[in-house]
Amino acid sequence: MTVSRRPADKRTFFDKLWDLHRILTRDDGATLLWVDRHFIHEGSHHAFANLAARNLPVAHPELTFGVADHYVPTRPDAVPTDSIARMILTLSENTARYGITLFGRGDPRQGIVHVVGPEQGLTLPGLLVVCGDSHTATHGALGAYAFGIGATEVAHVLATQTIWQKKPKQMRLVVDGRLMPGIGAKDVALNWISRLGADGARGHVVEYDGTAIRGLTVEGRLTLCNLSIEGGARSGLIAPDETTLNWIKGRPFAPTGSDWERAAEGFLALAGDDDAGFDREVRLTADEIAPIVTWGTSPEEALPITATLPDPAREPDPAKASRIAASLDYMGLTPGRSLEGIEIDQIFIGSCTNARIEDLRSAAAVLAGRRSKVPGLVSPGSTLVKSQAEQEGLDRIFMDAGLEWVGSGCSMCVGMNGDLVAPGKRCASTTNRNFRGRQGQGARTHLVSPAMAAAAAVTGTLTDVRKLLRGRC
Repeated sequence: MTVSRRPADKRTFFDKLWDLHRILTRDDGATLLWVDRHFIHEGSHHAFANLAARNLPVAHPELTFGVADHYVPTRPDAVPTDSIARMILTLSENTARYGITLFGRGDPRQGIVHVVGPEQGLTLPGLLVVCGDSHTATHGALGAYAFGIGATEVAHVLATQTIWQKKPKQMRLVVDGRLMPGIGAKDVALNWISRLGADGARGHVVEYDGTAIRGLTVEGRLTLCNLSIEGGARSGLIAPDETTLNWIKGRPFAPTGSDWERAAEGFLALAGDDDAGFDREVRLTADEIAPIVTWGTSPEEALPITATLPDPAREPDPAKASRIAASLDYMGLTPGRSLEGIEIDQIFIGSCTNARIEDLRSAAAVLAGRRSKVPGLVSPGSTLVKSQAEQEGLDRIFMDAGLEWVGSGCSMCVGMNGDLVAPGKRCASTTNRNFRGRQGQGARTHLVSPAMAAAAAVTGTLTDVRKLLRGRC
């Protein structure tokens, strides 16, 4: 890791984003920023209640977009409980009352908020995007400054279309080289988080760069930025390039015609100045990254699939040894054993981290012509992703393998809709958090890429997917 000087006359990509949205700065350093896009979901009901109590209107309903995702049932025959149905209905009522566009249940554009926004062309380079959800960092993959906010801030944005922030420090994370077959953006993200720790980027905006990052598809970049928050970062960013523009052009809410030409030129001009400095810089080599699996109860407790579990008896730091022992105990694992071969009870492919079309393709490439030894759920990131996957025949591959092919929503990532992992059961999951109880009380979660989840399904154990891809890629 290095610390670079910051020339006063040079601006980073983030400096430019910040200056574009700055309205005023107080003496204490807090800055009022203009918000271009505000995404809301079922959890916004507290903020709407706040507005109603103060008899305030929504300042810019045309810049606010609602998405039903956290509580949406995914199975076609699921009957929502009264509390789940009430959450979905409340979002519908609040958005209708204030004239806000809603991608709700039954809308063909419905899905997970961090999939729908980019998919619809609502997330564009240079915008400031907020949402009452910590994984809003996802949108930084398209060159937007995007971060999650709390309920009080949601109310403030609804009422004013602005937000107070202190400018975070900046960290540049460079990954050079070429990712090996079977290695994806999820492995890159878990790799740096395991090396730097869950607070390794605390207080920083992380700008990703390097040949391996530039070689990622936009879907991969969305996954990488999505997980920035798990390393403590305020947000993740990737400066827009031709890959970004090609992905956005033609999407429903993206500029068209001559507006697009002007917008595209402006997007590319946002890149940071040559020699602009960062507060920190970290460099990784792509060909050293292997498929990564979490073994504990934090995304930082992760190792290459070829590794063995840590032994707290060998850890000189007593506090760290205690944390390792506690995580292994919760996960029902013994020190020193190989990660590969640990038996699992089920898999889940879904979430705002890994439920885009590319994720489903990578899992299907492993599962094609094979049967799963354990049950599993595959939930696309949006209804449009589901439709595209079905057109490509991916749904048939999943179902022929014995997995459930269901609708779009946050589903088993957080379980608010009732899709849960039973106590004591072990799940290979493409989600973003392996906290205690995240997928259900007592659930044991191993975070993996979609290809690794598929490999775990085929063998019934945590498995190095590279073995199953031989002759297939």
